[in-house]
Amino acid sequence: MPSAPASIANTNQVLIFDTTLRDGEQSPGASMTLEEKLEVAELLDTMGVDIIEAGFPVTSEGDFEAVSEISRRAKRATIAGLARLAAKDIDRCAEAVRHARHPRIHVFVSTSPLHMKYKLNKEPEQVLEMIKVNVARARNLVGDIEWSAEDGTRSEIDFLCRCVEAAINAGATTINIPDTVGYAVPDEYRRIFETVRERVPNSDKAIFSVHCHNDLGLAVANTLAGVAGGARQIECTVNGLGERAGNAALEEVVMALRVRGDAMPYHSGIDSSMLVRASKLVSAVSSFPVQYNKAIVGRNAFAHESGIHQDGMLKNAQTYEIMTPESVGVNKTSLVMGKHSGRHAFKEKLKELGYDLGDNALEEAFARFKDLADRKKIVYDEDLIALVDDEIGHQHEHIKLVSLSVMAGTRGPQSAALTLEVNGEQKTHQATGNGPIDAIFNAIMALVPHGAVLELYQVHAVTQGTDAQAEVSVRLAEDGKSVTAKGADPDTLVASARAYIAALNKLMVKRGKSRPETLAG
Repeated sequence: MPSAPASIANTNQVLIFDTTLRDGEQSPGASMTLEEKLEVAELLDTMGVDIIEAGFPVTSEGDFEAVSEISRRAKRATIAGLARLAAKDIDRCAEAVRHARHPRIHVFVSTSPLHMKYKLNKEPEQVLEMIKVNVARARNLVGDIEWSAEDGTRSEIDFLCRCVEAAINAGATTINIPDTVGYAVPDEYRRIFETVRERVPNSDKAIFSVHCHNDLGLAVANTLAGVAGGARQIECTVNGLGERAGNAALEEVVMALRVRGDAMPYHSGIDSSMLVRASKLVSAVSSFPVQYNKAIVGRNAFAHESGIHQDGMLKNAQTYEIMTPESVGVNKTSLVMGKHSGRHAFKEKLKELGYDLGDNALEEAFARFKDLADRKKIVYDEDLIALVDDEIGHQHEHIKLVSLSVMAGTRGPQSAALTLEVNGEQKTHQATGNGPIDAIFNAIMALVPHGAVLELYQVHAVTQGTDAQAEVSVRLAEDGKSVTAKGADPDTLVASARAYIAALNKLMVKRGKSRPETLAG
């Protein structure tokens, strides 16, 4: 990454600032463990992300630890931590990123009349003074400082210009004008950047950045408009993960710039062939499924069912595809997997699908694949993706499913006999319920008492056919904390048990407790 803002501010290079691990993780139910954050950060670093916003260090020990460890491990990317314009936040952030090869402190403060009055309870001149004092404090600790005007698109332009000038004078090297609530439209957002860059006398000393939310479905459009207005850093998340309706999706802005270079002559350093791999990993660790028709990385992004479309594709793929599947990491060819496939073929197939598992994880996944192949005639790519994502999501568990048998049918009551391994100790319980799923969840609650409320239970078939794997999503909420987890198995009841148990494990991590018995306390 260039050290001087001027080296890219007047070129067509665009820096990619990924905030999946900070803004993305703020999505309700999308919390990640330390191990999961490290895995995501490593992939982002490898695929060419310029700046990784690793967390908000002052908010918790867990966030501080994640930012610190990612800072130590990053090989090329700048590692940023978020901080409010307060001495405590800034000092904590500086401590968290100090081991990074390229550390950054990202400070923010609200600048819109609405936020200053009701959120900060401060007058504009007080906010301006906060910028001068605290940006300077951050710059004395770290050489790379980004300043953000929270709710920038609803700020008064004269005051916004004064704030930008003050932040640059105090040492900010990147200026972010975010569309915090997804309110702007593209032409308006572009004009904000053009106006600020023209009116602020020292604007040439900083890189300008875009950060757009998707409340009106305009995050990517606004992002590209901001770049056209002079911004040279894009803040985004994998799969568009983020608060409320999410953020601008990394994969969409990267491919928009690549495919439409004729209309938008800008480029990033992202290896686009890793986009699908990143999407699958973030979906797995966050337990947020990717919608089938999601641009670039959705299951149907390169699928054609219409006869007219199929005919056109057979004659020339460009009739209905504006990019190749390979350019984003999708393989056209398919290695058919079945019960006679060996470890080597299995490992190679997983590599094709974007997974590189360690030896232990590979053995566990292979054993589950063999079991699946014995129960299904054909194991599709989607089956393997669901299987491995499920395996990744169930690593580092305190609670594990050992066995399950269910009595169901028209003659009730339905019952479930369940054996769990809880912190290495096996426990068994039989429970009844209003249907087999209710019986299973009652048995889990008896073995692992807790006060969580089931907010979501959702089932979908991974592939077609009566022998298709079921993928179950479960969301649990307790004391204002919400987590979502998935489980996959050809048996819907087993998948349901795995998903519920995975959600309990996540809830334990979120509450910072090490023993399942304490969930209800």
